[in-house]
Amino acid sequence: MEEVEVVVAHHERATLRVGDVFLKIDADQTRADVEVEAMAMAPIPTPEVLWRKPPVLALAALPGTALGRLGERSTASPAAWAAAGAAARKLHDAPLPPWPGRSLDELASDLDGECEWLVTNGVLPADLVTRNRRVAEAALRPWTPVFTHGDLQISHVFVDGDEITGVVDWSEAGQGDALYDLAVLTLGHEEHLGDVVAGYGTDVDLDVIRAWWSLRSMLAVRWLVEHGFDPSSSGCEVDVLRSRL
Repeated sequence: MEEVEVVVAHHERATLRVGDVFLKIDADQTRADVEVEAMAMAPIPTPEVLWRKPPVLALAALPGTALGRLGERSTASPAAWAAAGAAARKLHDAPLPPWPGRSLDELASDLDGECEWLVTNGVLPADLVTRNRRVAEAALRPWTPVFTHGDLQISHVFVDGDEITGVVDWSEAGQGDALYDLAVLTLGHEEHLGDVVAGYGTDVDLDVIRAWWSLRSMLAVRWLVEHGFDPSSSGCEVDVLRSRL
């Protein structure tokens, strides 16, 4: 009998692994709808959909291992990081999905709300929040929408040697800023930013990527705390924010 491994679990969703099959259980079927449609549209490798019986989506496991984990040193080669950048570029060059992403106004409003919550509840020092709020301003500018993954963290990118074998967790996919994907991919791994940009193959505004690091981290802290994760772990979101000082 195959063992059941709990990959991630909280009150919104859970992912289990049974042998070579991942079972994703999501209370919000809209996210599952987006995930299935996005994977069908994406021009890069994604997991095979084995079956779907709401609220469960069954996906085949990808070969290889994750590019890395936030808060841990990545053992992947510079070439593998460059390949991740190239995969992001291929995605961003693809036709847009039909559904929109978050608007600039929504992001700015969300950021204001999270900054207030962080300070009011004493989660982070006011000067740290204020500094990162100023840094984040550079990301809040008009952009040309592209097909974005929306949560392109390194644990979602699988590699075998220097090759990308697939990208998982597409529930946040939609129209968005290309530099947001690159920022999420390199969050907490600034030393690999040059490799990713080299693979991406075009000039990017590094200040905007750094702004997205601050913005993404501040937006994530409350969600992580409320869902049982620790954003203050070494190398994670709070350390990313402190590195901006």
